[in-house]
This record gives sequence, structure tokens and C-alpha cells, in this order.
Amino acid sequence: MLLTLFFSGESSSFGAKVVLLGLFGVLCVVVIVAVTQVARSVRVTQALDRLQDTTAQIRVRGAVVLLVGFAAIADQLGLESILGAFIAGAILSLLDRDQQVTHPEFRRKLEAVGFGIFIPVFFVASGVNYDLDALLASASNVIMVPIFLAALVVVRGLPALLYRRLLDGRQTTVAGLMQATSLPFIVAATAIGQDLGLLSAAEGAALIGAGLLSVLLFPIIGLSLLRQGAAAGPPTPRPEEHGEPMMAM
Repeated sequence: MLLTLFFSGESSSFGAKVVLLGLFGVLCVVVIVAVTQVARSVRVTQALDRLQDTTAQIRVRGAVVLLVGFAAIADQLGLESILGAFIAGAILSLLDRDQQVTHPEFRRKLEAVGFGIFIPVFFVASGVNYDLDALLASASNVIMVPIFLAALVVVRGLPALLYRRLLDGRQTTVAGLMQATSLPFIVAATAIGQDLGLLSAAEGAALIGAGLLSVLLFPIIGLSLLRQGAAAGPPTPRPEEHGEPMMAM
């Protein structure tokens, strides 16, 4: 939603973007009310139950229609289509309350479609369009990669310090490293920024490069720290932690 609010290209002013988001929200409410009323029909419910596991796959097709419809509406309003896809999923989760009773396999089918088709296609296309030449064109472009990587640690990793009351120093460091990994959001945000002309090819390549390094390096470092901690064994508690007096040497 923040990406849509600040980076939507077709609305020139902040106020116009807020109005468009408001209109989109009203449309979402109307769709929720309409679908809820239709879902109360016994005939519709029986038809869905009858066709959901046949070649019709009516529930999956309905979810895809909802996804495409909201993405198209968001695009026509000058908003990002990714917001439409997100809202479609939110509406589906809101309306689909009895999945464990009448259609327990529905979510698995959606995951198969999403993780098996749409997400791989997006990332394959992003990888094909990755402009390595622009990144290597100058040393200043390459330097941006470690700078962005450090920014990930600061922005996403430092909040792990809040865990110090629950975890020891090593575990807190591992949590910070794991939190600092980020690639899907960076790829999506970079694609939006480049489409709107807000990011250059070199900047986009540097951001994605930093994201790739984060998912490659940070988990390896974090797991290594965990193994070292496991090999060292649990820390020996200090006597004062258990109320025992310190003995004079």
C-alpha cells in the first residue's frame, strides 16, 4: 500500500493518490458485500461444492478471476497492480471461512498455481531483465551494492535488538541476519521504480544485487553462528544469577 501511495505514476499529487485509494477501498467493500450475499445462496453453495474438485475447478477459477479483476481495476485507477492482487487475496481470506469443512484442498491448489506458475515466471523474467552491464559500467555503481547491503542490515536487522530480553547475544545476531534477508520485495519494488522512471538501471541492479547477497550470505553466516553456539554448549550461569554469593579467591 505504501508503494502504491508514493510511487503510483499516473496521479501527480499526493491528494489525488489518496482519493484513488479511497475509491478503490469503497469498491472493495462493495465487492465484499456482493460476494457475501451471493455466497449465502444455497444453490450457489451447492454448485461450488459440486464443481470444485472436477475439471471445472470452480473455486480456483473464481480466485483467478478475482485476482485479475482487481489487478486490472487498480491499473486503470493509476494504482499499482500489485495492490490489486494483494486486496484480492485479502478479500478471499475474509470470505473463505469454512475451507477446512467444505473444501480443504482449495488453499493447496492456490499455492500450487501461485508458487508453481506466477511467482517463478515473475522472478525468471526479472532475472532475464537483470542489467549486469549497467551495474559493472563504473566502480561507483558497484560500490552501491555493499552500501545497500549495509542498509538492509541497519533497517531490517537492527530491530532484532528488541529480542535481547529473550535471546542471548549470539541468537540476537542470528535473528538480525535472518531478518535482514530480503529479495522478493526488493525485486517487486525495483521493477515498479524502474517502470516509473524513479530508478536507473544501475540503481535497480545494485538493489537486486544487494538482495541476492543478503539471501545468499546472511543465512549461511547465521547458521554458522548457531552451529558454533551448539558446539560450545549452553553458557555456564554465573553464581549471582542464582543468588549464590561469590567466593573470595
